[in-house]
Amino acid sequence: MKSRITTTLIGVVAVAALAGCSSSAGQPAGSAAAEGAFEPSDVRMIVPFSAGGGSDASGRAIASGLEAATGATITVENREGGSGAVGYSHLFAQDGDPNYLLASETTLLSLPLTTDVEYNYESFTPIMKLGDDYTLVVVPADSPFQTCTDVVDAAKADGVVVAVSGAISLDEIVFTLVEQDQDVEFDRVPFESGSEVIAGLLGGTVEVGSLNPGEVLGQLESGDLRALCSLSEERYEYEQIADVPTAIEQGIDVAFAQWRGFIAPGNISDEARDYWIAAGEEFAASEAYTTYIEENLMQPNAIYGDEFVEYLAQNSADLEAALAP
Repeated sequence: MKSRITTTLIGVVAVAALAGCSSSAGQPAGSAAAEGAFEPSDVRMIVPFSAGGGSDASGRAIASGLEAATGATITVENREGGSGAVGYSHLFAQDGDPNYLLASETTLLSLPLTTDVEYNYESFTPIMKLGDDYTLVVVPADSPFQTCTDVVDAAKADGVVVAVSGAISLDEIVFTLVEQDQDVEFDRVPFESGSEVIAGLLGGTVEVGSLNPGEVLGQLESGDLRALCSLSEERYEYEQIADVPTAIEQGIDVAFAQWRGFIAPGNISDEARDYWIAAGEEFAASEAYTTYIEENLMQPNAIYGDEFVEYLAQNSADLEAALAP
């Protein structure tokens, strides 16, 4: 089975404006709340992983952007555990309550495919995909590995201990794809966040990690960690990591992007769904969104609502094929 999966939608998806409404102070343009149908109150943004990783950074950026767009107060809650299952299960329990949101990513799809949970993506209300986030394969500065090919060769000979931030995370997926493509097996040590993976690498608990650029850029710039390859279709254009070769260049045919976005509980009203979509659109038009994307070295492929649902359906099918035994 061919391992390489492309998860980035081609082009920018146009989203129809909500007709007949105009922006008012403290409300996103075209929101139902401007007409009194929905007014957010005591909003909670759940992050299903611990503080310090890419999901935490995403959740806090989204919460801040939505606060600016709506005037609402949004409290971030880290509910880590179970490789993300604890946070998603908490959102699942808030069925019908539009005052709960969750900073979501590929785990929304991989958990139901590999773990006995009560929900899948259809159990929730997808609001917005912010963009796509590939990973870098990184090692400590003094590691003997110089390329991702070196890591594969070592796995074939003596074994390699790799870190994954959650047992069913993007890291688990990309290492599985490399195993399938190269006919090797890695020994895994699971952590609860990207920051814990970095600590494990620096402390010598693990030999190799797969991290989003935004999570590990500081350690790359300080020289504490080195990037061996990127698991992307092409090299990054961002200056800080433009010299990092792709795994494909090194003979490993794997490229996989983690999407990042936010969702709401299932069975919320159409008015509430439209409200949060409009708020997401306003956030995407802001300088804060551009800053978040660029500081985290992501690809800005924002989509909303029904287009996001279609994307999730296709991405789930791709993941199911990739993770099939």
